[in-house]
Amino acid sequence: MRRKVQRYCWLLLVLTLGTAAASSAQQPAQPPAQSWTWENVKDRFEQNNPTLLADKLSIDESRAQEITAFLRPNPQFGLLADGTQIAPHDGVWRPFAGTYESPSISYLHERRHKRELRLESAKKGTLIAESSHADMERTMLFTLRGAFVSALQAKAVLQLAKDNLAYYDHVLEISRNRFNAGDIAQIDLDRLELQRVQYESDLQAAAESLEDAKIQLLTLLNDRTPIEHIDVNGPYDFNDQLAPRDDFRKIALDTRPDLRAAVEAVDKAETDHKLAIANGSTDPTFAAWYTHNSSNNNPFGLNTLGVSVSIPLRIFDRNQGEKLRTQIDIRRNQRLRDAAEAQVFSDVDSSFATLQSNLILLRPYKAKYLQMSVRVRDTVFFSYQHGGASLLDYLNAQADYRMVQLNYVNLVGSYLTAAAQVNMAVGREVIQ
Repeated sequence: MRRKVQRYCWLLLVLTLGTAAASSAQQPAQPPAQSWTWENVKDRFEQNNPTLLADKLSIDESRAQEITAFLRPNPQFGLLADGTQIAPHDGVWRPFAGTYESPSISYLHERRHKRELRLESAKKGTLIAESSHADMERTMLFTLRGAFVSALQAKAVLQLAKDNLAYYDHVLEISRNRFNAGDIAQIDLDRLELQRVQYESDLQAAAESLEDAKIQLLTLLNDRTPIEHIDVNGPYDFNDQLAPRDDFRKIALDTRPDLRAAVEAVDKAETDHKLAIANGSTDPTFAAWYTHNSSNNNPFGLNTLGVSVSIPLRIFDRNQGEKLRTQIDIRRNQRLRDAAEAQVFSDVDSSFATLQSNLILLRPYKAKYLQMSVRVRDTVFFSYQHGGASLLDYLNAQADYRMVQLNYVNLVGSYLTAAAQVNMAVGREVIQ
């Protein structure tokens, strides 16, 4: 009877394993996670971000205004008919016998290069739109870079949490063996077991932070890829060498699109002032007409041709207000250009100081504290295993190691964010 039961159990186990293997074989394989580098992310952002694409259309709108600005005035066509008889005269009614027709055409001639100045002003407006779009892209790329760095940082923290948990599980395995051998007390093993909760919490918090960072990144990319199907990759380290601040200032003066837009605004204001002066000049209107059966004193004037020139008298309105306004606008844009230049220096100096501060903190971590935390932890654990240190000493050493390693990972993330801020302040990527 016992053998029959054993055979039945083995048969049931084989059937269960076979069914599970068949069902797992039928499930579709999960696609591998897409590995995104910074260049991949930036390309996707420029192609898919709706805010950036919408702002880019403003450049096309400005180019369309160039066409409108260079259009010539339309000629005017007129048709005049008069002299039609509306009542009989001496018993005779010939309504169209005395009617004369006079078609005419007139054209306003613009002087003082008004069309050319309008086109020049429109083209400079397009340059401002391009620089403004580049400045918007600069600020949005900083936001994107921050999201990318956050994802890299969360990934590094998650890996650190996994390594810490794996190491602590190894410590627990040794401690359980020691407890079974009677080498440590139950209370010590329980305290070690309780400490594992902290590492589990770190692991879960790091996983949640990584998901949040990926969600923010996907939002900026306008991408609907599931977060479990993407992975971010890139160097997560710092460069100890830093160029002088004056070099960054020079690059920023040549590169910053908002400063370039401010300079272009001054040029456009000067062109607008020239256009205001030109608009204060008189524009003659030339007209010509043909008359059939004209009513004049010339007995042979059956078909006549006439011309005229109309010149407005600019006595009261000489466009004085617009001339003054555009002249004041030049000075206003010059002040805004000076303010933009001062903001460039402020941004570079502030971001450079933040980056330097992060480097000052990172250098001793990499040179000394990281290795020291590992050495202290391993030494105290060895002493604890051999009775030379208390459990409290080991827990303190383990907590110090965890704090130092986590601080270093977070400092590297702060450094990468500060480097992105320097790139934004300069106007292009000078620190990778």
